[in-house]
Amino acid sequence: METQTAFVASLPWLESIALNLLLAILILIIGWWLSNFLGNWIRKIAQRSPHIDFTVVPMAQAVVVWTIRIFVLIAVLARFGVQTASIIAVLGAAGLAIGLALQSTLQNIASGIMLLILRPIRTGEFVSIVGKGDGTVLEVGLFMSQFQQADGVKFCLPNNLIWGNPIINYSRNDTRRMDIPLGVRYGDDLDKAIQVLTQLLEEHPAVLKDPAPLVFVSDYKESTVVVNVRAWASSADFWDLRFELNRVALQRLQQAGLSHPVPVRAMLPEDKAA
Repeated sequence: METQTAFVASLPWLESIALNLLLAILILIIGWWLSNFLGNWIRKIAQRSPHIDFTVVPMAQAVVVWTIRIFVLIAVLARFGVQTASIIAVLGAAGLAIGLALQSTLQNIASGIMLLILRPIRTGEFVSIVGKGDGTVLEVGLFMSQFQQADGVKFCLPNNLIWGNPIINYSRNDTRRMDIPLGVRYGDDLDKAIQVLTQLLEEHPAVLKDPAPLVFVSDYKESTVVVNVRAWASSADFWDLRFELNRVALQRLQQAGLSHPVPVRAMLPEDKAA
């Protein structure tokens, strides 16, 4: 009888626990769904807007998602009577301790923020992080950034390594200059070689007229006069034009009767005697 009385007396307490547990689960499920929904919504809105750089989207999405989730977890704990003010104070102290222990990680976050503010790299640009790697920017994240090399290999770099090293951006400017050295044999008509190459540049539709292309003698080797072919092209046409000029220039010189130079060694008298 006493057991039954104690059970009946504890029913309100059990009902309160069950109700709080149910509400906590609902808050957790709804909050988690809401964080994912708002994160995806921000990504979609940013992708549709021409005024927002897609580079900032992944980090903005992560900040929104985890900000909502932190508030959801605090709300869940509040349902069980936990003092949220104490939790915030504990989280602040723990954050300070974790921050001191994870200085390199915080440096990555700070570097990522600087990359997003100053934007030396953007999604879709081909860049070189000197001493670390070359590739097309896929994403600038909160801790690390993702790149894809020209051979299709994907690699990731911590933001601190990107911000702390020289960055060469090959895609930022609309135009790029190329210099292609070609060899002309000593004794061949140098002026004719320059004329043939100049005509090639003037006729090619991908070579920009301004700045004007230029062909000039740049160096003298043992058996070769080095003629430099200099041309400007749009960044989108740069590599196709370079490969095309490398192929066609030699053919034009051969068609003009100019032979490809080969190393020549003169025999000394003692070599002849031997």
